[in-house]
Amino acid sequence: MIGSDAYGDTHDMSTTAILLAGGKGTRMNSDLPKVLHEVCGRPMLAWVMDACHQAGADRLLVVVGHRSDLVREQFGGAADVEFVEQSPQLGTGHAAMVCQDRLTGLEGPVLVLAGDGPLIRSQTLRQLLDTHRREQAACTLATSILDEPARYGRILRDQGGTLLGIVEYLDATEQQRAVREVNVSVYCFDAQALRWVLHRLTNHNAKGEYYLTDALALLRQDGQKLAAVAAVPPEDVLSINTLDELQQVSSILSDRLRAGEASP
Repeated sequence: MIGSDAYGDTHDMSTTAILLAGGKGTRMNSDLPKVLHEVCGRPMLAWVMDACHQAGADRLLVVVGHRSDLVREQFGGAADVEFVEQSPQLGTGHAAMVCQDRLTGLEGPVLVLAGDGPLIRSQTLRQLLDTHRREQAACTLATSILDEPARYGRILRDQGGTLLGIVEYLDATEQQRAVREVNVSVYCFDAQALRWVLHRLTNHNAKGEYYLTDALALLRQDGQKLAAVAAVPPEDVLSINTLDELQQVSSILSDRLRAGEASP
């Protein structure tokens, strides 16, 4: 078990963000890495990077895979950006696992989020970090409450509201599927807890992949504290996998720019 005093006040510690940016984007009908497709004139990854910076992240670990040369070329000039190669790509947990060497000796919070979700707001990440520090948790999730939660993983809580874990839609009972609070894959880990749990992830599942969601159950089994905050507005949940979704996200972001709620 990790020492119970592992999660102290981390206000003065640096914040690292791991951005998952290795996807090919098969349904985008393009050989371009998905995160380089433009939303309102900028690569979608640039919007995610901005949100992380504005939330206080001073080190970005960008996990790259498909045509990584193009991503490096686009963003390689930034002093606080480090690229980590993921090849082959074996799931979200594996994407974090390839960053393990870069996490050595690190203290403080580590954000983990996807590079194809340009609607993420800095205030959402700040709220996640604030909750994580206040709760002194090993892992804190930013969740969303949706009227139509579709096939998202459901957040499980006890009667007191304490986070118990996540159940994937396909594994959920009818009662669990009635839950409207969903996992949108925006995480904040204590760095020490993340290093500990990454060594314990396995790929014993139908896809043979390593899932970051499994980390929560492992931390809970070890007696570590989990937390969740419903910080993600429903319209911000949409990530981009298709050209139609690219259009939808572009439209939302255009409205924000016009309203002064985002800066180009």
